[in-house]
Amino acid sequence: MAEAKLSLTLRDQTYYLAGDLTLASIAPIWRQSRQINWQAQALDLSEVRQCDGAGAAMLFELSQQGVLLQGVNDDCQRLLAALDPQLALQAPAPKPPTPWISQIGITARIALNDFKDQISFIGEAARVFAVALRQPQHVRWGEFIRQCELTGANALPIISLISLLLGIILAFQSAIPMRQFGAEVFVANLLGLSMIRELGPLMTAIVLAGRSGAAFAAEIGTMKVNEEINALVTFGYDPMHFLVLPRLLAGLLMLPLLAICAEVISLLGGALVMEGFGIPMSTFWTQVSTQVDATDFFSGMLKAAAFGLVVASVGCFRGLSTGTGASAVGASTTRAVVNILVLLVITDGIFAVVYYHLGW
Repeated sequence: MAEAKLSLTLRDQTYYLAGDLTLASIAPIWRQSRQINWQAQALDLSEVRQCDGAGAAMLFELSQQGVLLQGVNDDCQRLLAALDPQLALQAPAPKPPTPWISQIGITARIALNDFKDQISFIGEAARVFAVALRQPQHVRWGEFIRQCELTGANALPIISLISLLLGIILAFQSAIPMRQFGAEVFVANLLGLSMIRELGPLMTAIVLAGRSGAAFAAEIGTMKVNEEINALVTFGYDPMHFLVLPRLLAGLLMLPLLAICAEVISLLGGALVMEGFGIPMSTFWTQVSTQVDATDFFSGMLKAAAFGLVVASVGCFRGLSTGTGASAVGASTTRAVVNILVLLVITDGIFAVVYYHLGW
């Protein structure tokens, strides 16, 4: 394609520009124009075929020197108008407010889409569990052990500390009013039943929600933002099997074990408090063993296993649904923790109703 030509000539006391006033051809003409005194001169542009931003910049410079532009075509006029400092910038029209009924519809649509994604995730999780049962050799057992260490062993110190303090506080606060009736020995019954059936699994799950659930969401969310999950899919790996399954198995196994540790340590803290109230530790454990049976223990463990699945699955789901942008990982982590806490309360309520009807 031939290079676009541009010429500047003087005819009858008027300068004429002819050709394409574009970046490809403007350099020599612009240098030539700066050698001319343009004060009260006329420049005819009727023979200009094309004009771009560079050409408009040259014309704007000449107009500032006092040249009278003639025969300006529409393209040049539009570009010059954009460069004119005397013209105020046109502010965009304000966006009309969204009607409240539309806001309700948008919120409902987002909630329904999120609910649909959650149902799809549950189905995918059930599928990978079924595959793991049929083909256990395909499970990433090394990653499973690593997640068990991160979720279980590394969480043991904070779980132990909170459990000890919780047992001490519950025993002390219960013993003070019961002492008025000489019934402080029954604090052991209260503490054993409440910790093993309810507070042990629930407290452990709440701690893991802020610790492991947030970690799952942040880790997988960062991989999503960095396109690492897309890379796994490109190489033929299933993210549900590769990333989610080890974490689900770790949550399912570790939370009941942590709940057992929490229950034992909290009862130990309660026993130490009751020693100060004159109740021997042997009497304390006798009262606990007479109040708590195997049904109470296994009902608490079943609840703890369900809580572990909730913590791990919601953390992984929010990580996989992370959007784009600098704040996406933080938003996913926040949503994961909030959703886990809400679902823990709902799940605990469902178990309470079921246990009531079963007579447990």
